Amino acid sequence: QVQLVESGGGSVQAGGSLRLSCAASGDVYERRCMGWFRQGPDKEREEVALIAPDNRTTYADSVTGRFTISKDNAENTMYLQMNDLKIDDSAMYYCAAGRGAYFGGRWNCRDFNFWGQGTQVTVSS
Repeated sequence: QVQLVESGGGSVQAGGSLRLSCAASGDVYERRCMGWFRQGPDKEREEVALIAPDNRTTYADSVTGRFTISKDNAENTMYLQMNDLKIDDSAMYYCAAGRGAYFGGRWNCRDFNFWGQGTQVTVSS
């Protein structure tokens, strides 16, 4: 089992910054891949950023260049630095973890079996 606890959400004006944190505990094998997802009002959940065991990262087009995902393995914590926030970034942000799989010469992070409770981010004009 894996436990995930997000923090760092809040209200900010457009153009501002926030840093989200996700404290992870439990089975290390089950949280080799980690990621941030978000779901806004009346929207489907979308993938924001992923980080693989080799620290390779991927981002949604909408956040590329503004958001940075990182992790501190010693602290068992993952982060999402969000800069130049836009109103459309307003959403509940969720931390997720999954086992991942290595094939084709790379880590593939697709199935996330563990989720946090979420932290709200609200961006206003």
